[in-house]
Amino acid sequence: MLQRLREFFTPPPPPRLAAVPDGRRYYAIGDIHGRLDLYEALIAAIEDEIARAPGVDHRIVLLGDLVDRGADSAGVVELTQHWQQARNVRVLAGNHEEMFLAAFAKPEALRHFMKHGGHETLLSYGFTRRQLSEMPLEDIFAALPQVIPQSTRDYIASFETMIRAGDYVFVHAGIDPSRTLAEQTRSDLLWIRERFLSHEGPLEKVVVHGHTIFDHVMDCGNRIGIDTGAFRSGVLTALVLEGDQRRILQARTVDGGTAQVFHGDRAQ
Repeated sequence: MLQRLREFFTPPPPPRLAAVPDGRRYYAIGDIHGRLDLYEALIAAIEDEIARAPGVDHRIVLLGDLVDRGADSAGVVELTQHWQQARNVRVLAGNHEEMFLAAFAKPEALRHFMKHGGHETLLSYGFTRRQLSEMPLEDIFAALPQVIPQSTRDYIASFETMIRAGDYVFVHAGIDPSRTLAEQTRSDLLWIRERFLSHEGPLEKVVVHGHTIFDHVMDCGNRIGIDTGAFRSGVLTALVLEGDQRRILQARTVDGGTAQVFHGDRAQ
């Protein structure tokens, strides 16, 4: 009887925290949007941490939207290719990569792309401001394949749509809460917003995503949003996952326009 009373009044154990596989450390980097300066600073900080933890299996995930809006999309794409030669770096496709690739299909898609940050992307690949302001859209469209090589388009087209890691899943925009992970559509993974953001119940895994800008890392329990609007806020965020622990790294533009990295203990 006494044992039963003890069991009755003993509080249940705390719920198990979401975790990544033992021995691995994941760095999930939010939407870069052409901010090569912030990206370079964040890479330097990550490389410093890697050098100080040689026994850990380090894995990097870019959550998409490498291009558009910021000043150097071409530089971001090139640096990512170089980083992949040295590290386990996987890249998710974002809706801006989708718009980028669609721009080669027809002039109207190019027009849409340019209205949503593609203008800056084309400048980074070698178009001049005068060309983009004076050339007819059809002429820009005709010149596009000569300015941006097929190899670059093939590389961007190879980006993934979903990456799983233990109790987490990485996507660009989010998931459809009414579907299993196996049933998700590319459109939702790259574009979904309100149906995902407003969902308050549990999900199959904790979803780490970008796409929607927040003033700080948004940890809602079932999802973690890490797009801190680098192109306009000057803050590029990486979420670091190791075991059941979470912390953040942020590259921020400070006085004088230089980028510095700041360390946080936990996602907010």
